[in-house]
Amino acid sequence: MKILIVDDHVDIRRLMKSILSSSIQDSVEILECESGEDAFLVYQEQMPDWVLMDIELQGIDGFETTSRISEAFPDAKIVFVSSHDTQKFRKHAEKLNAIGFVSKNRLLEISPLITSFKSNNPQL
Repeated sequence: MKILIVDDHVDIRRLMKSILSSSIQDSVEILECESGEDAFLVYQEQMPDWVLMDIELQGIDGFETTSRISEAFPDAKIVFVSSHDTQKFRKHAEKLNAIGFVSKNRLLEISPLITSFKSNNPQL
């Protein structure tokens, strides 16, 4: 399994990487980006199974990056991971067909979300 973490804070990327590496049973390759522009390029080159997308990024924000990735790659599985856990942001993520939304205060929810989705979609 290949997971792309998109966040402009290296400590958050490091924490998510640690959580994923220790909690997902499959072998995991973790890619990292700090900007939306890089995320689109890395997605295009690496075709990760999952993207964990922050909303606030330098340059192109996470919503616009998700829109661009989803337009070019309709099967992309994107989960928003943000400290801005508001109803407005959750609705916007839903409109962009995100698989989920996880608050940065609850990062331990990421692995069960991915595992649950994979269990319910065995063809993936």
